[in-house]
Amino acid sequence: MAAPMRHTRSLLELAANLGPGFRTYRAPPPPRRSPGPWWPDPDDPLTPRWQLGPRYAAKQFARHGAASGVAAGLLWPSQEQLRELEAEESEWYPSLAAMQESVRVQQLAEEQKRKAREQLIAESMAKMPQMIENWRQQQQERREKEKADKERRARLQAEAQERLGYHVDPRSARFQELLQDLEKQQRKRLKEEKQRQKKEARAAATAATAASTAPSS
Repeated sequence: MAAPMRHTRSLLELAANLGPGFRTYRAPPPPRRSPGPWWPDPDDPLTPRWQLGPRYAAKQFARHGAASGVAAGLLWPSQEQLRELEAEESEWYPSLAAMQESVRVQQLAEEQKRKAREQLIAESMAKMPQMIENWRQQQQERREKEKADKERRARLQAEAQERLGYHVDPRSARFQELLQDLEKQQRKRLKEEKQRQKKEARAAATAATAASTAPSS
């Protein structure tokens, strides 16, 4: 803190010693722009290139008008420049009709999407009762199958106990081996029964076909 205070005090003493007639440095005003047009020297290598082109001429005409000596007809863009401007305008600044068409297409797509979603919801709701009924039927079939499997296994265990005697522990390896053997025999009988039923069904279908194709007397 002491150093800045000493610096401030020294500046104040210097200003007091110089007196009221002392004037600080004042920069000179910028040069005034000429009232008429100014054209750069094309032979000067330091002249910027853009000052030698049509942009600078258009700037002088905009500032000084006819006094610039620039022909107004030369400031209009060429056919190629007009095509480039039109292409740029059509890309970045579409017309009102194009914007309205874009909005219409977007609204139409949103409306179609909404209708498709509503139709999907309606179809799903229409299928809901049947889906619930199918689910309930599947649950009922699953419970019946579990009950049948439980009863079947209980019958097999009872049969195994009759063969081995009720004094044998059902958790013993001997009892479990016999139980597995009985299950294999039962599965084999069920498989043979299904095959027999299929053969009978095929035979009945063949007989019905033959009877329907036989010529009537």
